[in-house]
Amino acid sequence: MYKWIMSTFITVACALGVYLLATGLPDKPHDEAEGLKEGQELLKITASNFEFNEKEYHVKAGTSYVIKFSNKLGTHGAEIKDLGIELESAKPSVEYTFDKPGTYEMHCSIMCGQGHGGMIAKIIVE
Repeated sequence: MYKWIMSTFITVACALGVYLLATGLPDKPHDEAEGLKEGQELLKITASNFEFNEKEYHVKAGTSYVIKFSNKLGTHGAEIKDLGIELESAKPSVEYTFDKPGTYEMHCSIMCGQGHGGMIAKIIVE
């Protein structure tokens, strides 16, 4: 009486299997810190919906960093005027050594909408 249910289930399972084989399984995540030079560290900055992923980023003075920027949602950029650093989608990473301890403000460098003025974070060099 309900034989069509089992055959439908098997057909759907087979179609899903073929789809997964055709598109491939997702790649294993790679470690972004893998390509860093000896003594270098990674600083990741992500922007989305008028905010950065952290309000404060703490870095060590005298240490070389690879700063990687990405947009999670919207079109944004990151600019630290006092340090001469500007990051955006076209230039998403830069190497920088924070020499002077202090607190530096980071702003969004691309006009992104109504919340653009409040899109501020701090880089604290210790």
